[in-house]
Amino acid sequence: MNNATDKPIPLTPHEFAHLGDGALAYVKPINSEDVVRLFPQAPALKPGMRLFALLGADGSPIMLTDSRDAALANAWEHELQTVSLH
Repeated sequence: MNNATDKPIPLTPHEFAHLGDGALAYVKPINSEDVVRLFPQAPALKPGMRLFALLGADGSPIMLTDSRDAALANAWEHELQTVSLH
């Protein structure tokens, strides 16, 4: 904001929940034990594996892989801009 006349525009909970839909995604490292929560249809996996989930802006699962680079490539292929979460 540059001056006193600049006011933030509030978002409704619905607008906030759909911010970035179809345009933004993020890569989340997860353990194989946590896969079933995001991907209930996934087969049983060996415990202790480090995997990467590509998730939509709203947290919806897009893909699961064992490589961060593969998740980023999939986002690029589907014209999704990846963002960092801290």
